[in-house]
Amino acid sequence: MNLSSNFSGPFIRRPVATSLITLAILLSGIVAFNFLPVSPLPQVDFPTISVGANLPGASPETMASAVATPLERQFGRIAGVTQMTSSSGLGSTGITMQFDLNRDINAAARDVQAAINAARSQLPADLPGQPNYRKANPADAPILLLSLTSENIPAAQIYDAADSILAQKLAQVEGVGQVFTWGSSRPAVRVEVNPNQLNSYGISLETIRKSLQSANANLAKGSVSDSTKTRNIADTDQLFKAYEYQPLVVAGHTGAPVRLRDIAEVTDSVEDTRNLGLTNNQPSVMLAVFSQRAANIAKGALSHFAVACNTIRWAGEARRLV
Repeated sequence: MNLSSNFSGPFIRRPVATSLITLAILLSGIVAFNFLPVSPLPQVDFPTISVGANLPGASPETMASAVATPLERQFGRIAGVTQMTSSSGLGSTGITMQFDLNRDINAAARDVQAAINAARSQLPADLPGQPNYRKANPADAPILLLSLTSENIPAAQIYDAADSILAQKLAQVEGVGQVFTWGSSRPAVRVEVNPNQLNSYGISLETIRKSLQSANANLAKGSVSDSTKTRNIADTDQLFKAYEYQPLVVAGHTGAPVRLRDIAEVTDSVEDTRNLGLTNNQPSVMLAVFSQRAANIAKGALSHFAVACNTIRWAGEARRLV
């Protein structure tokens, strides 16, 4: 066999050099793997933006007229909008806008934020938060779903700890774009008023609402000063448990105070009782992890899970919230 005319000949005659070249190619592949983007679809920026707004307790008709309409009026003034659709449900509204293909998605997002700010004065005053938007993309499917269950911690406190502790930790991982939490809601106090007792005392529901709002307002306390010293007054006037609300005086009747426990049933509950997550027929809280664009999903999913395992000790912090 003539090795001089064979392509493999130089490599066979120099086994050490061949081994070093093979090792160099292997190391180059390992280093290049960390810079290799992996996505289920090609990296394409579709000029589509979704806007969401929530108003707990509002009917779909109220959401459409009081929330969706002012926002759509402002969004209609944005240049390059080719299609706008909205959907209103119980306590929530979603608006999806499509732009021209040559429209820069970042510039469109800035215009959407400016339109939201312009419409804020026309939205209901009791809207709990600013309408939010996100750049929608068909490739933006969650790369990891986490389910949290417990036999001795209520779902509301699991949700509170997962949303404020675990989701924040996951959001700090390199390559993570967004983390959504659902399956329950934050802890809250519910007041179920007895209408017959309200009628007997001559008290309206608006009086009850204003009393609760004023009793749970975190306002400045002021200060006390003299000619030489000034002291700030610090105290908390926010109420978090049902037993703290029960003795509140909401009105007066024939010279006697009417307390909240006299006319209503006050219980510890959640903000939205219609949210429910189930895993293997057990109440659970779900977390969906979305990756950033051009992130390595194959590598990122493992790091997300590792961080989730390291931060599962949030359960100890959740128990301290009880």
